[in-house]
Amino acid sequence: QVHLVESGGGLVQAGGSLRLSCEASGRGLVRYIMAWFRQAPGKEREFVAAITWSGGSTDIADSAKGRFSISRENAKNTVYLQMNSLKPEDTAAYYCAAGAGIPPKYDYWGQGTQVTVSS
Repeated sequence: QVHLVESGGGLVQAGGSLRLSCEASGRGLVRYIMAWFRQAPGKEREFVAAITWSGGSTDIADSAKGRFSISRENAKNTVYLQMNSLKPEDTAAYYCAAGAGIPPKYDYWGQGTQVTVSS
């Protein structure tokens, strides 16, 4: 089993920045793709970004390109989501996930951290 804990959410004004953290624990983490998803009230879960532990290869959703970046610090088993130029439409609960496969199947999820962007 993989355990994921997100942190770093909060209230920020439009145009501001936040950095979310996901601390991972468990066995065989290096084989997993790590990702961030978000879900706003009344909307479906949406992919935001993903990264591999081993090579650091990244994938960013179109809605986040140019504003968000994903990174990892392997020694701390931590994945980050740096969010800049935040917009009110970025308001959502953000979840960290771990998965594998092509395309990845995400089997492990954190509890979520709330991001609220005011206008």
